[in-house]
Amino acid sequence: MLISNYSGQNFEAGCDEAGRGCLAGPVVAAAVIFPKNYSNDLINDSKQMSSAKRAVLRRVIEKDALCFAIGVVEPEIIDRINILQASILAMHRALDKLSTEPEFIIVDGNKFKPWKAIEHETFVKGDGRFLSIAAASILAKTFRDDLMSNLHGDFPVYQWNRNMGYPTKVHREAIRKHGICIHHRKSFNMSNQLTINF
Repeated sequence: MLISNYSGQNFEAGCDEAGRGCLAGPVVAAAVIFPKNYSNDLINDSKQMSSAKRAVLRRVIEKDALCFAIGVVEPEIIDRINILQASILAMHRALDKLSTEPEFIIVDGNKFKPWKAIEHETFVKGDGRFLSIAAASILAKTFRDDLMSNLHGDFPVYQWNRNMGYPTKVHREAIRKHGICIHHRKSFNMSNQLTINF
């Protein structure tokens, strides 16, 4: 079972993002504050579960959380400030929208910029360790998947309803054949700093 609280504070927010490795669409982050001693055996890293299970848990999280929020950063900003900075910005935007200000912030990964004057800690693979981060990963993923499925209706050649903007073979072949659209990122920075220009 994942850990319910790291800091001991009553209002600890967990943050995570979805869509960092995509060629198209925004990067989306979520922030979640659970009751301090909250427990749920079903919540885990969103990557470890099916889309159907994520959908069910999304409703559970939205019901059980003290508060939650979503932050979105669009491709044109990603291109301007890079994907790492955009991911952090998306988390800040989610934190800005919380109805309760957190007393402590825990973040998936190893990079974050301070939000206001609130103390924070980063955790590599934190979505597999802490309930609030795992819940944030589920909310960010489901929100973004819904968004990309909706965008698919306007640009079906890229099959975003299946690949959600990730660089699958089908998506790359569609780009080669049809070019990019307004929702594509003009540059793509992976963790190894490789840049692909279309």
